[in-house]
Amino acid sequence: MHVPSHRPTILQVLPALESGGVERGTIEMVEAITRGGGQALVASAGGRLAPMVERAGGRHVTLSIGRKSPLAVLSNTLHLKRLIRREKVDLVHARSRIPAWVAHRACRQTGTPFVTTWHGVHNATTRAKKFYNSVLAAGDRVIAISRFIAHRLRSEYDVSEDRLRVIPRGADIRQFDPSRVSGTRMQALLDSWGIEDDSVLILMPGRLTEWKGQGLLLDALALMTRERMTHTPWTCVFVGTAPERSDFPQILAAQAQERGLNGRIRFGGHCADMPAALLLAGLVVVPSLRPEPFGRVVVEAQAMACPVIVAAHGAAMETVTHGETGILFRPGDAADLARMIAATLEASDDQCAAMGQRARDNVLAHYTTRNLQLATLGVYDELLGTHMRKQALASES
Repeated sequence: MHVPSHRPTILQVLPALESGGVERGTIEMVEAITRGGGQALVASAGGRLAPMVERAGGRHVTLSIGRKSPLAVLSNTLHLKRLIRREKVDLVHARSRIPAWVAHRACRQTGTPFVTTWHGVHNATTRAKKFYNSVLAAGDRVIAISRFIAHRLRSEYDVSEDRLRVIPRGADIRQFDPSRVSGTRMQALLDSWGIEDDSVLILMPGRLTEWKGQGLLLDALALMTRERMTHTPWTCVFVGTAPERSDFPQILAAQAQERGLNGRIRFGGHCADMPAALLLAGLVVVPSLRPEPFGRVVVEAQAMACPVIVAAHGAAMETVTHGETGILFRPGDAADLARMIAATLEASDDQCAAMGQRARDNVLAHYTTRNLQLATLGVYDELLGTHMRKQALASES
C-alpha cells in the first residue's frame, strides 16, 4: 500500500471535457477529492467544462491524452510520467480507453496506484477489440457503474472480486430537486421550444444517434396516434445534439413528417436546464436500442419525480422497478412502447405523482452523486491508506 506523507494528490485522465457522463463524473470527483482533503488534478485536451475543474477546487492540465496513434501514446506516456513525478501524484484514475493505456504504462513505470472506471458498453466483437477494451479491466481497482457492467467484467475480463467495485452513477440532488425549480425557468424552456398549449410534454433526452432510439419513439407515437390509444393531447420534445456532420436530425425530421407528427414534435437541441425540462415533462422516454451501461438521465428524471418509460435491458433493470418506480417495455418493440405511453398519458394525476414520489425516494436512497463520491473516495482510501472519505463526511457537518 502506498501511503502518502503529504496531502494526497489524485490525477484523473480523460480525452476531453466537452460534455457527457464521464466528464460530469470527473468534475464530481474533483469536488469530492477537494472536500476529502486531497489535491485534485485532471489531465485532458480541455473543452467547455474545463473551467468547472477549477470551480470545483481542482486544477486542469492540458494534455491531448486521447490521441490514438502509437506515437501519440508513447509521447503522452512520457508527458504523464513527468506530470506524476512533478506533482507527486499518489493515484491515477482513468475513465476512457486510450487515456487508460497511457496511464497504465505511466503508472507501471512510476509505481503509482491505478484505478479505472468502465463507463461504456464497449462491445468486443473481435479479439483485437477485446484487447483494446481490456485496459479498463486492468486497474488495481476496477469500478463498474452498474451490476450489468460488473457482470461483464467478471465473465468476459476475469476481474476478481478483490479488485471489482460496483459504484452506480447518481443524480446531483442539489440540482435535481423539484422544490428548487422556478416557474420562470420552466416558462423559458416552453418559449424556446415553441410550446403554447397545455398538452402533456413527452420528453426524450439523449444524443441524437440511431441507437438511442428516437426513431423507435417516432414509430410508437405514430402508432399510438393512428390507433387512437389516448385522447390526451401531447407534444414530444427531443433534447440533445447530434455528432458533428451527422445527418440523423434531418432523417428524424423527415420521419416525423412522413408519419404525420410534424406539429407535435420539437427538436430542442442542447438543454442547459435539465432540471426544469424534467419537471415540465409529463413523462420521460428512454427507448435505447442497445443496453445502457447505466443511463444517468433515468435517475435524474426519477429524482424530479417524473414517470419514466425505459427499454427493459441493461442497467435499467436495476434503476426501474416496473409499475413501482417507472415503466419497462420490450426493447425495440414500438407497439409495446406505444401502449405504455398511452397508459401513462391516461393515468390519473395521483397515480403519476405516486409513481414519481416512489422513484424519487429510491434515487435518494441509492443513486445520488454524494453516494458515488463517497464510495469512490473509499476506493482511493483502500489503495492509499488515507481517510478522504471520512474527512469528506466530516466536512458536511
